[in-house]
Amino acid sequence: MEIKKIALHHNEADQQFELPLENDMAIVAYRWLDDQTLALDHTEVPEHYEGQGVGSAIVEKVFQYLEENQLKMVPYCPFIRIYLQRHPDWERLRA
Repeated sequence: MEIKKIALHHNEADQQFELPLENDMAIVAYRWLDDQTLALDHTEVPEHYEGQGVGSAIVEKVFQYLEENQLKMVPYCPFIRIYLQRHPDWERLRA
């Protein structure tokens, strides 16, 4: 399975971004801070997918979605904060 080819799903009802995997799902949970800013609260990757780049892939896709939709974010999730340290070019999305 090539993760980069999997489409991100924005589940607005559950306030999470979803990356469907074989019989499973990775998520980034969020909440709205205002009409242009999301608090990224939690990243969850199924245990059997840990260490395979799934977490980084979903965060990258979420950041692309935010940029395409002219949204900003506040990274409360520790994984996302670490990702930003490693990829500082995405700091442009920070509110």
